[in-house]
Amino acid sequence: MAVRYQISGGSSAAISASVETGIRTGALTAGSALPAVRALAAELAVSPATVAKAYQELRRRGLVVTAGRHGTRVRPRPPVATRRAALRPPSAPGARDLSQGQPDSRLLPPLGPHLAALAAEIGPPVGYASSAVLPELAEVARARLAADGVPAAEITVTGGALDGIERLLAAHLRPGDAVAVEDPGWANLLDLVAAAGLRPIGVPVDPDGPTVAGVRDALALGARALVVTSRAQNPTGAAVGIDRAVALRDLLAGRPDLLLIEDDHAAELAHVPLHPLAGATPAWAFVRSVSKPFGPDLRLAVLTGDEATVARVAGRARVGAGWVSTVLQRLVLSLWRDPATAGLVRRAGQEYERRRDALLAALAARGLTGYGRTGINVWLPVPDETVAVTALRDAGWSVAPGALFRIGAEPGVRITVSTLDDAEVEPLADAVAAAVRPTGPGGFSA
Repeated sequence: MAVRYQISGGSSAAISASVETGIRTGALTAGSALPAVRALAAELAVSPATVAKAYQELRRRGLVVTAGRHGTRVRPRPPVATRRAALRPPSAPGARDLSQGQPDSRLLPPLGPHLAALAAEIGPPVGYASSAVLPELAEVARARLAADGVPAAEITVTGGALDGIERLLAAHLRPGDAVAVEDPGWANLLDLVAAAGLRPIGVPVDPDGPTVAGVRDALALGARALVVTSRAQNPTGAAVGIDRAVALRDLLAGRPDLLLIEDDHAAELAHVPLHPLAGATPAWAFVRSVSKPFGPDLRLAVLTGDEATVARVAGRARVGAGWVSTVLQRLVLSLWRDPATAGLVRRAGQEYERRRDALLAALAARGLTGYGRTGINVWLPVPDETVAVTALRDAGWSVAPGALFRIGAEPGVRITVSTLDDAEVEPLADAVAAAVRPTGPGGFSA
């Protein structure tokens, strides 16, 4: 039997530091239960109020979560660097990993020719005073956004979609404020919200995106911000349809107290039309990353929005990181301008669609209803995540447990199809069918 990690400390600060050390060293792994407040207080000879204060601070920083009768546990992905990863169940030797949510490196456009051309064209070194958004990049970005119906008078760039969202939330909200997020939704965003000390309100998702009733309920509960994934939603593959967009715009119209954030992380890879909500509220922002279409190492996102919001994000960047590398900006601009690269991205989107549809059809043939309208993932509701993930692992398949993506939604697993080969579809569907029982038709959430 494993030895329980011994939490120490005589003050709330020392107790919270001890728990953090346990998480950092891997002694307290994701999902580990912490002792009850009174039990730990008796063990450490301190008052229950001291332990409760320590746990409150750990919750505020997003390291732990309290879930009613389940007590206080380490978050699935606490915001602290650990010496060993313990966020996902270990894969069996030789297991096929379909849990990562990354694009297929074989379908990414080559960067070498663009880097070589950039090296030949780049001018004198850029100094601090002249570093900002390249005017030519902003011009092309405006045209690309306008083609999708997104007004883009104001443009800045951030170090990826999550960096942009973090800056937006920090510019408008304070710790304790409520943020409406999709449920199930992007695990990184849920972790960010927790780490920022914000309060998440889950909004149910169906194939057309966040439900109108769910958003209305979140607003009634005091949400100060709403984050919507435009298309290729992670993990469900939802995309905001035109009717849903109209209904949401009507609901959000004239809400001066709400920050609306749209995340178009998949951009050109989504392979469905964009139906933006941009401008539905006075304070709004639209973030488009280049990482999924062009490569995860390209940490750049274009951010547009109302004048005040964009100015806050750009101003905060100047007193922090400063700017996104102009070398990286020039590389992205070169990729955008290349017709051959556009063709490769288009074909990659078509291939992801084919792989996704093949798995969904194979699951349906076995009585399983999966979801994945767009993107590189399939979401499958299951009765018990632990049973399903363990059975699939034992059968040689590694998938992501839905707990990473859920607040109050029903259990499920996420299967990344980006690297799924044709010959693997049927064996994978057989393994999934053996691991879970049919769930019948329905949405993603309770």
